[in-house]
Amino acid sequence: MINAERFYIDGAWVEPLSAGRLEVIDPATEAPFMTIALGSVADVDRAVAAARGAFPAYAQTGFAERRELLEAIAAVYERRLDEMAGLITREMGAPAAFARDAQAASGLFHLQRAIEVLRDLDVEETINDALVTREPIGVCGLITPWNWPVNQIVCKVAPALASGCTMVLKPSEVAPASGLLFAEILHEAGVPAGVFNLVNGDGPTVGQRLANHPEIDMVSFTGSTRAGIAVAKAAADTVKRVSQELGGKSPNIILDDADFERAVTNGVANCFSNSGQSCNAPTRLLVPAARYEEALGHARRVAEATVVGAPEDPSTVIGPVVSAVQFDKIQRLIEAGIAEGARLVAGGPGRPEGLAAGYYVRPTVFAGVTNDMSVAREEIFGPVVAILAYKDEEEAIAIANDTVYGLAAYVSSSDRERARRVARRLRAGTVHINDAPEDVAVPFGGYKQSGNGRECGRYGFDEYLEVKAMLGYHTA
Repeated sequence: MINAERFYIDGAWVEPLSAGRLEVIDPATEAPFMTIALGSVADVDRAVAAARGAFPAYAQTGFAERRELLEAIAAVYERRLDEMAGLITREMGAPAAFARDAQAASGLFHLQRAIEVLRDLDVEETINDALVTREPIGVCGLITPWNWPVNQIVCKVAPALASGCTMVLKPSEVAPASGLLFAEILHEAGVPAGVFNLVNGDGPTVGQRLANHPEIDMVSFTGSTRAGIAVAKAAADTVKRVSQELGGKSPNIILDDADFERAVTNGVANCFSNSGQSCNAPTRLLVPAARYEEALGHARRVAEATVVGAPEDPSTVIGPVVSAVQFDKIQRLIEAGIAEGARLVAGGPGRPEGLAAGYYVRPTVFAGVTNDMSVAREEIFGPVVAILAYKDEEEAIAIANDTVYGLAAYVSSSDRERARRVARRLRAGTVHINDAPEDVAVPFGGYKQSGNGRECGRYGFDEYLEVKAMLGYHTA
């Protein structure tokens, strides 16, 4: 990537003011494949100044003009989708088909949805003699993770652009290539200078400066709960809006009347998808005690059938995890599960047989798990599922809600009304009933320490809009 060691600021690729560089590692080979520049506070200040300068004019553009801009972006993105998929495979190890059809495609879905929302968006309302309107909040700092890199970039950038905001993006330094390509796509599509800016760098430097910068009006952050707390604290002094999508430890309740083989099979496969690196993965599988051994059999079968291998191999189901840091964390938590008394049904520590290099993890299933164990409490972010037993529906709901997180939950039952009743009692921002798939039109976000605010669809626009009431508008 020719612009890897430059930043995109004020409509141009510019040389960094800092000297820092970072090698980006291909997790399938453990070898570097590109080098990026690491930004400084001064680089962030330059990007924020560009965004601030562009805001007054861009905020005054109409919905039709912004919709045309998003349509132009979507057209360029679709043309370069295969290129985007290839970079995602290199930077985070996603299998080629998954990188294209899920990872890269998600960016296009968010653009298309933002275009649809703009067609019907109504930002004005009359209350008595006042006009209440919603207008762009201002300059936005966008901080995104490595696990769904372009998905998380576009689900922030698209509504920000559609709302009339300007922005500075900090992609993850672990998986920055897709963000750099996305900046090229925006430039090619004709995004006005200063409206979108990109500065690569680490969290303690670039992320911290975006969070505490007095000229940033809101911060949208996706990442770990630990890092989200740091962002919120840094933002507090300037009382800016903070939207956060953080960690998860999502329960998957299989009720006793469910299609058991289907529900367990799909739940475990979903947990392993993306090498387990999804914040909403159903990592705690809750099954009736009377059918516990049956559940273990289905889970073992899925784990043993999950092919771990090179991303370019068409038979591969899951590739490596993203980094040595992540690999070591997963290994530590698998070892902790064993030490705390959980029983391995499949997988375990170490790499899969025949994979001596690369950050590959064995698909792992734990039985005999209680909800106080590390594998039931901590977000592992790897292909590891913990199976817990419950005696009745009430206990299942209690176990499901007994977590500091509340991002997603899952429930399966052959009785739709029963599933709906349980879903209403689960303390999570999204509940999937009977394996219902993701939908970019509905709000995504969490309860409790899984964050605040919502992304995706119409609800995702709310984070980028400020509310103004003009009293006497109609009668004064």
